[in-house]
Amino acid sequence: MVQKSKPPAAATEPKRRGRPRAYEPEVALGKALDLFRTQGFAATSLDDLSEATGMNRPSLYGAFGDKRELYIKSYQRYREDARASMVEIFRQEMPVRQRLERIFASALNIYLSGATGPRGCFTVVTAASEAVGDPDIRAMVLDGLNELDKAFASCFRRAKEKGELPESADPAVLAQLASATVHSIAIRSRARVSRKDLEAIVKGAIDVMVGRKS
Repeated sequence: MVQKSKPPAAATEPKRRGRPRAYEPEVALGKALDLFRTQGFAATSLDDLSEATGMNRPSLYGAFGDKRELYIKSYQRYREDARASMVEIFRQEMPVRQRLERIFASALNIYLSGATGPRGCFTVVTAASEAVGDPDIRAMVLDGLNELDKAFASCFRRAKEKGELPESADPAVLAQLASATVHSIAIRSRARVSRKDLEAIVKGAIDVMVGRKS
């Protein structure tokens, strides 16, 4: 009796240990940030986020958590980037008018950026709306507002000590005016007010805060 020969065993591929990531978390977070800044929280769907980041839903959940967590991480990233763009301007020694001009110019660069048009400020345009019903986001927004007030107040205190401002000047009040100007140009930039008009608003605000150029 002839025995049938067995077919040769198929070569087996070594098992892969997990699926390699096809994305970079920081890049994906940046794309989610851009989307949230443009559309806000409610209008941004998980499908939108998946398309923008190139990640499917399970990957998004695994990397960032749910939509709310991704929104919070995006807002944290925005604040870190905005802080990094201005910290040296606040630290360097320079006349108060020059410092304010540079701070507001840096803010306008942030607010007027965007592939499809000016996106304004994450804090003012989108996070402030979410702060109404979310205590964690509200705490972050308040922390951001207070941080800006304190930075401006320190700026005006130094100017007063150097004799650039009169003795009657109140650094805390001037700081609130400066912050209010930041918020105003953020909203107006989102409404596509021209940079020229925004710069005119900034100039008028600085004149009120520190006096006109002689």
